[in-house]
Amino acid sequence: MPKMKTHRGAKKRIKVTGTGKFIVKHSGKSHILTKKDRKRKNSLKKDLVVSETLKRHMQGLLPYGVGR
Repeated sequence: MPKMKTHRGAKKRIKVTGTGKFIVKHSGKSHILTKKDRKRKNSLKKDLVVSETLKRHMQGLLPYGVGR
């Protein structure tokens, strides 16, 4: 059985913590920012811990925990 390949796009966007959680950036912070209020834009700055529902999908994209 050959080794699984890491999804290259996911490797660039997802960080794996030491405990195995996945950290990603919020979406919606790149354009059309004039209609979004300051509180909303500031909250989009922070990194997001991926929910348990999507964790299994992320493990398929990053089979060897790339980014640790």
